[in-house]
Amino acid sequence: MIPDVSEALSWLEKHPEALTGIGRGIERESLRVQPDGHLSQQGHPGTLGSALTHEWIITDFAESLLEFVTPVDRDVSHLLAFLRDIHRHVSRELGNERLWPFSMPCIIRDPENITLAQYGTSNIGRMKTVYREGLKHRYGSLMQVISGLHYNFSLPEAFWKAKFAEKDAAPDKDDVSDGYLQLIRNYYRFGWVIPYLFGASPAICETFLPQGAGDLPLEGNGKGTLWLPYATSLRLSDLGYTNKSQSALGITFNSLEGYVAALKKAIKTPSEQYAKLGVTDSEGKRIQLNTNVLQIENELYAPIRPKRVIRSGEAPSEALKRGGIEYIEVRSLDVNPFTPIGINDEQVRFLDMFLIWCALAEAPEMSADELQCTRGNWNRVVMEGRKPGLTLRSGCGEFVYPLKEAGLGLFEGLERIAKVLDSTQEGDHYQQVCQNLLRSVEDPEQTYSARILRDMQQQGLAGAGITLAEHYHQMLVSEPLEVLTDEQFRHQAEASVLAQKKIEANDTLSFEEYLAGRKG
Repeated sequence: MIPDVSEALSWLEKHPEALTGIGRGIERESLRVQPDGHLSQQGHPGTLGSALTHEWIITDFAESLLEFVTPVDRDVSHLLAFLRDIHRHVSRELGNERLWPFSMPCIIRDPENITLAQYGTSNIGRMKTVYREGLKHRYGSLMQVISGLHYNFSLPEAFWKAKFAEKDAAPDKDDVSDGYLQLIRNYYRFGWVIPYLFGASPAICETFLPQGAGDLPLEGNGKGTLWLPYATSLRLSDLGYTNKSQSALGITFNSLEGYVAALKKAIKTPSEQYAKLGVTDSEGKRIQLNTNVLQIENELYAPIRPKRVIRSGEAPSEALKRGGIEYIEVRSLDVNPFTPIGINDEQVRFLDMFLIWCALAEAPEMSADELQCTRGNWNRVVMEGRKPGLTLRSGCGEFVYPLKEAGLGLFEGLERIAKVLDSTQEGDHYQQVCQNLLRSVEDPEQTYSARILRDMQQQGLAGAGITLAEHYHQMLVSEPLEVLTDEQFRHQAEASVLAQKKIEANDTLSFEEYLAGRKG
């Protein structure tokens, strides 16, 4: 059940200044599609600059899979305006193409038509493409073009100073890292609330159905769309972006040292399964970086990650070891189809409150087994989260409790956090979010998944997606830029192209020498 956080909340209410200066950033993925919903076959638009070095507009797995990245921001409205400006600019550069408004792709007749992202001739550019080649051979291209949204979050220095005020010295990197690990453990235990509220992928296209999924009680409408009646986020299920083979890695979040050691072990542990693929194909072309369990650390699939800004040539784990955890990356958000930018003010403010709650609540250490047991609750929510009377399990034990009861208990704490956050600024925005979302806890038909499923059932997933994509395109191209300028976008595109050329010109090692010299 929900832990008692009353003491921690009382402390927070006495230190509202501890929440001034929260850092936030967003990474939104979106497929480029043709007007009829088919995947774009065009390369990354040259007018957008270099996907390798652009600060705001890059690509993910495929040439057609755009990713929009905001800088760190401490103002919610400015953050969302920045993200919307990126969407406005890109929409004007797409010609007759559109941005797909759902997490789950639809009309992809042949996965071989998915072109891997290309980053030029430099060693780092080639490595990024070969890494994607490895993902293709290991997990399949279809899974890799599922879109999501990542939310980067950092608590202000004032929070950690206030929390560790009884210490003689200021909190060091180990204190802060332990605090973020506490947050992460609670996220694993209670983060199922995110797909419950905001899951927006209750359906898939028939063409996306993987082998072995025929035993699921999927329903259809004869329009090429299949769904589970109570599902919230099939993207997070075994039908979506998952990797069962990584469950045996034994990665835990009890100490930063233990997490880094387990991650390093995974990128050095040979995989018999991936060794069978080979490093090169019959023509000598590289098809993966190596045959280890993870090619690089970013291959680890997780709903949340501890992060630190890396230096040039530095592996993520080395950055964490050097400076400790700087922020966390929430990775369990579906693209929100009710807004053209994939996320709204309501979600950002809820995530603020929930992540603060996770940092305050007690979080006993978790074994690798318990970590896997928490996935059982997540799986129940993503597959049947709106089912009446759905129950969840406490850890690996026998005790079960109703999801609704847990949700109501969680919101009791969130409402107190909302009042503290609102006291630091004008208005009652956070309290309004609590009131609005509490309706979804009380009535599952108010959740994002229930609302979008009704549209998908009527129009089919493809039809609903094409209609929304066109509507949002027309909306975005008609809006003026709000916080950025056309000149800034032009400068960023030109600067990114020059930066890529500089990287290519400065390479001195062969590609194989470059790979041999990397740490992970």
